Amino acid sequence: MSPAKTNEDPKISVADFVKNAPAELDVEVLAGKNGLRQKRIVSSRIQKLGLALAGFSHYIHAGRVQIVGQSEISYLAQLESKQRIEALNNLDLDKISCVLITKNLEPPPELKLVAEEKNLPVLRTARVSSKAINLVSTHLLKVLAPKTTRHGVLMEMYGLGVLIVGDSGIGKSECALDLITRGHRLISDDTIILKRIGDCLEGSSPELTYEHLEIRGLGIINVRDLFGVSAVGEPKPIELVVEVKRWIDAADVERLGLDRQEEEIFGVKITKFVLPVGAGRNLSTLIETAVRIHLLRNSGFDAAKTLVEKHSALLKSNVN
Repeated sequence: MSPAKTNEDPKISVADFVKNAPAELDVEVLAGKNGLRQKRIVSSRIQKLGLALAGFSHYIHAGRVQIVGQSEISYLAQLESKQRIEALNNLDLDKISCVLITKNLEPPPELKLVAEEKNLPVLRTARVSSKAINLVSTHLLKVLAPKTTRHGVLMEMYGLGVLIVGDSGIGKSECALDLITRGHRLISDDTIILKRIGDCLEGSSPELTYEHLEIRGLGIINVRDLFGVSAVGEPKPIELVVEVKRWIDAADVERLGLDRQEEEIFGVKITKFVLPVGAGRNLSTLIETAVRIHLLRNSGFDAAKTLVEKHSALLKSNVN
């Protein structure tokens, strides 16, 4: 399952941040509009500008949103105009992506002046600092998440994100169609966008192919139109990978189910089942059963392990 496209060092412009920021932030641009497309945000971590304004400019981390709240505005208000300009110019402004002023506070005119000269975007929100930091970091955590694309089908089954992979033409999309008729949801067919968000791997569909499924002989179908809104799922954390293999290639497939396999994507290990496909095998039923087994194992019940333990106990009693 090799990546088609990987972005392990994502970044966005401040212009994109302003455009796509959560509506609750209601961001406005106060100064430095010429720097909106030049400046880049590369980290989801937020920093307050207080220490840097007090002279510790080496504390500034490049590519972060810098928060200016009540304490920073109050500190600048105590300074004379010349001192304010000096404090601002002492900052390593090339490192700063943008400044976000919270609580609808009015910045000193010197900040706007320096921002215009240095093309440094100065933004403002009515939210208090704690709320603004939470909204910004949550938004950037998703936007800046490392991502890649994979070929396969992503389904929501029993509340789990299930990634179905295998060779082209093996029947993944037809299987997805059968699973949809059983009440499960399609998230993405063919191309799946995978993002690592914290310790989770989230799967979603490209905007262009969302809701669509390609079936050989039928062409491209719209799942929502045919089966209703409940047949389409939203982005979901992936908790199970099912690899479909042709029977001739599956000689080493586990038969007892004692050895658990894992698929590692972006450093995230996900439980994996390998299912051989052959004549007379109902693939959708097998995948549905694999998901049920996974749920049971997570709840502490393992049929294969229990059977082996019973067998071992029986052998031991016979020997005695």
